[in-house]
Amino acid sequence: MSGLLDGKVALVTGAGAGIGRASALAFAAAGARVVVTDIDVAGGEETVALITRAGAEAIFVRVDVTDADEVNALVAQAVSHFGRLDCAHNNAGVLGTIAPILDSPDENFDWVMDVNVKGVWLCLKAEIRQMVSQGGGAIVNTASSAGLKGSPALPAYSASKHAVIGLTKSVALAYARDGIRVNAVCPGYVDTALLDRLFAGEPERKESERLGTLQGRFGTPEEIAATVVWLCSDAASLMTAHALPVGTIT
Repeated sequence: MSGLLDGKVALVTGAGAGIGRASALAFAAAGARVVVTDIDVAGGEETVALITRAGAEAIFVRVDVTDADEVNALVAQAVSHFGRLDCAHNNAGVLGTIAPILDSPDENFDWVMDVNVKGVWLCLKAEIRQMVSQGGGAIVNTASSAGLKGSPALPAYSASKHAVIGLTKSVALAYARDGIRVNAVCPGYVDTALLDRLFAGEPERKESERLGTLQGRFGTPEEIAATVVWLCSDAASLMTAHALPVGTIT
């Protein structure tokens, strides 16, 4: 995808590991300058180091996406450093308690919704404000296959990802005429630390789920990242308000 986003500036939340890190690296490989954000300083700085070692340009900003002041300051710093903001991948999220609703504490629901939904809400507001002022941009939110079909052991997570899809579509409809495209990716099982946690202590169930996937394997963070970069590029110029399944069906 080299050259696909030459001259663009991209922001990725939750970029200290997993899909977020792969997305930041993919944006850089496509020619973008990247603002790497995460609450995990060590992980975020490592992502920046990987990008700069590859000859691209990136900065790290520590951000708690549930804090409006920090999110607004993040976008302001991105624009101050790079001059504009063309692309954003709102990826920061948490899995929460793995249990049916009767075994899930109310505090877990609050935490999951705060990070996964309010975090995307705040990021969208700050990013769109900037993109409206400069005449356009492209945003991708990370939802999930659980946001399309539910998950019995992840009720709060599933609810949060359904909400992300609703936000994506609503915001896309509101700002399409401003030249801003907003889409969501809905990954199935992806080989990350979150997947390891989901199947912790259950290797046989993990293998059974792997064999039951569409292609008989788990996806990789890089495959999700490639979809994100494509959605942010001019190659997807007519794509907006979509919740795109990747490695899964609706």
